[in-house]
Amino acid sequence: MTSFYLSKPYEPPQAPQNLPLNKPWALFGGISPDRFMKQYWQKKPLLVRGAIPAFRLATQNGECLDSPVSADTLIKLASEDGVESRLIKSNPWSFDAGPFSKKSLLELNNKNWTLLVQGMESHHSAAAKVLSWFRFIPDARLDDLMISIAGIGGGVGAHFDSYDVFLIQMSGRRQWQISAQKDLSLNPKLPLKILRNFKSEHEWVLEPGDMLYLPPHIAHDGVALDAGCQTWSVGFRSPSFKELLQEGLWRLAESLESIPELEQKFSDPLQKATAHAEQLPEELIEQIRLKLRDLKLDQIDRFLPGITAYLSEPKQQALFDGPIKPLSPSLFTKHLGSTKLLPSPQTRILSLGKEVFCNGENMSQGQSKGIARAWQTLSAKKVLLDRKLQNSPQSSLYQAYLAGWLIFEGSK
Repeated sequence: MTSFYLSKPYEPPQAPQNLPLNKPWALFGGISPDRFMKQYWQKKPLLVRGAIPAFRLATQNGECLDSPVSADTLIKLASEDGVESRLIKSNPWSFDAGPFSKKSLLELNNKNWTLLVQGMESHHSAAAKVLSWFRFIPDARLDDLMISIAGIGGGVGAHFDSYDVFLIQMSGRRQWQISAQKDLSLNPKLPLKILRNFKSEHEWVLEPGDMLYLPPHIAHDGVALDAGCQTWSVGFRSPSFKELLQEGLWRLAESLESIPELEQKFSDPLQKATAHAEQLPEELIEQIRLKLRDLKLDQIDRFLPGITAYLSEPKQQALFDGPIKPLSPSLFTKHLGSTKLLPSPQTRILSLGKEVFCNGENMSQGQSKGIARAWQTLSAKKVLLDRKLQNSPQSSLYQAYLAGWLIFEGSK
């Protein structure tokens, strides 16, 4: 097998903004995203040989493609604060969380180790481009792209995930075993969430360019067969209803602070003498019922902004740095006409109708129509170029630029 040190890094393309949803894609073995979602999403696994045709074409031309992200880059990232990383060793099993010193990380030729680096879309443009391939799935469902690099025998043990995942082989080979078994009990004696009784039903060896999709709760075990084996995992989160409602209620409660009439004190001039003083008074219950009705707190539309804000929050490890030499408001507006404005790699933007939420904040509320439209464009296209936009120092667009949430293309 050709040494990956001599390989040429694969350069993933950026997906077009208007994805052909009803056309066959190589990524899904010649079926369309429409068909994939109907037949496989949340239903059954899908193995795709040659999901990235460039690897096979390179081999046919006598070349060898390697992962776009080098082993050295991953090891460097795992040593930095603010980067979520984990080191897992098997035989025996052990688990450590980063950041790591370079001395603590194993040589690629060692066996039975795996280094996991989360949120790679925030740290490398190639990972962000790969994520763009999956924008036929709602942004609200996206978690992140994790890269696993391993020595021979490396893996995290037989386990299951509660979310959907696309496993893309980018370097070396990995053997996968999967099972739709109902027994998902864990071994309590191990430091990792490893299944107690894993019974493989299907087994494949994935080579660079292959992809395996797994819906939630499919048991799986991946073992690296080559040194420097890299698997890229595109994960889609599935928050619980408890989590969504708690977050929605919390933000809804916060929004009540801006309603002056709620400062009024409860009064009950019509209260009658009662023989059941221990009971919550009917007058209080009725007045609260009327307030809930007037405020529409019994309707889902009042909950959805808070839930959207929550889902637009960046990952906990996200750090934003504003520009070292920020443009003035007027120069910022002028710059918008010639240079693309992009979300920072760590920024999350979601829309609820015409409202746009960025990093947990409603960015369109109280803004001019032009600024609101600009945010809608950023949310849908992830890029903004506008020669006619009327901006102001107080606009949420300019403030997001100062905070480092939005950056101009080519800036560092």
